[in-house]
Amino acid sequence: MGVALREILADYKVPVGWDSLSGTAAIDGNNALYQFLTIIRQPDGTPLMNSEGKVTSHISGLFFRTARFLEYGLKPVYIFDGKPPDLKSETIAKRREIRDNAGIAWTEAKEKGDVAESYKQARASSRVDAWVMSSSKELLTAMGIPFVDAPSEGEAQAAHMVQKNDVEFSVSQDYDSLLFGVPVLVRNLAVSGKRKFRGRTLVVEPEKLYLAKILDGLKITRENLIEMGILIGTDFNEGIKGIGPKTALKIVQKDAFQKTIHEKAPDFDPEPVIEFFCSPPVTDDYTIAWQKPDESAVHDLLCGRYEFSEERVDAVLTKMRTTANQKTLDQWF
Repeated sequence: MGVALREILADYKVPVGWDSLSGTAAIDGNNALYQFLTIIRQPDGTPLMNSEGKVTSHISGLFFRTARFLEYGLKPVYIFDGKPPDLKSETIAKRREIRDNAGIAWTEAKEKGDVAESYKQARASSRVDAWVMSSSKELLTAMGIPFVDAPSEGEAQAAHMVQKNDVEFSVSQDYDSLLFGVPVLVRNLAVSGKRKFRGRTLVVEPEKLYLAKILDGLKITRENLIEMGILIGTDFNEGIKGIGPKTALKIVQKDAFQKTIHEKAPDFDPEPVIEFFCSPPVTDDYTIAWQKPDESAVHDLLCGRYEFSEERVDAVLTKMRTTANQKTLDQWF
């Protein structure tokens, strides 16, 4: 879910076109897969599946969206979450309960023939499980796209790689990336385009945020931003009831974070959360190299195992090949 900072970041979001997003990017893999699983569904909420009942919504999103990245000169490396910290156990338990309850509600809505409610509950029941992870990595390998298994939070690993200049920016929907210190965050890449929302069609465009400009504009430090997240609530703590982003900003600007915690949550120690955002587990044991796609392997996976349209898959592979031929090998790989 991430930290709810949207309200105070509106003035710092820079709309960007796909043509200006060329370069290297660390993609929050779990976040992207969750988006694909949530969005790519039939009207009653049923995900895409092959004849064996294997869910393929994430495979569809991963293949076609990654191909689009490459078409526009964006070279992705996907970052997948590792072991969650103990601080996150409560959040994980709550999310599991929400998904389980949504799954039950989805079944009930389908039985009643309530399509709108069925779709809503189906989206809420989405989960990135072991099957989703293994099948995604298999496809990325066939496509020649690198991925990194983070030791803990993928957003932290992505931020670390941007800080090292191994990639140019991070891609995630969650603002937690900023608390982890990512210099440049791009949102909406996995979900850009037209989306149905409460009966309306919305156009979702990519947007870029620069951490330095945010901190300068809000007149705060990165630690202040972390303090704000703690007051509002993060994946690692519940937050203080009644404190939203605007109030949290005023508190840290007045240097009243510790006083507020002492008064509002005297039994809570914020230091472990601050420490985790400042020094999360990350790794330098990775190699980033883009390879030519194994077209035969991709075709066998998508058209054979997952029963995708050969015409659509071949069209994308042809476009990828054509685009690559228009560049030098050094530029593409």
